[in-house]
Amino acid sequence: MNVEQHHSTWVIILSFFISFILAIMPLPDWALSWRPDWVALVLIYWCIALPQRVGIATGWFVGIILDVLNDTLLGQHALAFSLIGYISVKIYRKMRLFPRWQQAIVVFALIASAKLLGVLIHSLFGSPEMNQPLFYPALTSLLLWPWLFIILRDMRRTYRVS
Repeated sequence: MNVEQHHSTWVIILSFFISFILAIMPLPDWALSWRPDWVALVLIYWCIALPQRVGIATGWFVGIILDVLNDTLLGQHALAFSLIGYISVKIYRKMRLFPRWQQAIVVFALIASAKLLGVLIHSLFGSPEMNQPLFYPALTSLLLWPWLFIILRDMRRTYRVS
């Protein structure tokens, strides 16, 4: 691994670290159900931008970290993020060609499917019924995708992450 690639790895790690901070940051009660899925958004971006470096294994790893941070069932986010990583890597060529609004719709579908998978896991293990609205995080993620995409793309270009 050369020095430039070593620095670019830190950019990816830093972006995930910031997404973890945003994911666990305290919010008022009314805003909790609207919290975007920051980690999934960053995962989707890096899977589209660098599918040879970020993919299913990265999704699983950041999912395990988020499970520990959120004190949820171990593997719940890991399974969902592995699915997001797999689909993102499979369709990255098409996603790169889409305009931002179409990318945002795909992001909505990916995050909504991950939330549905979480509900399925909760119901299989007999956890109490979830009271939070299911699609609000996917909707806010859809709205934030164009701006997050631009920020991460500029970071990738500035630090020559490849």
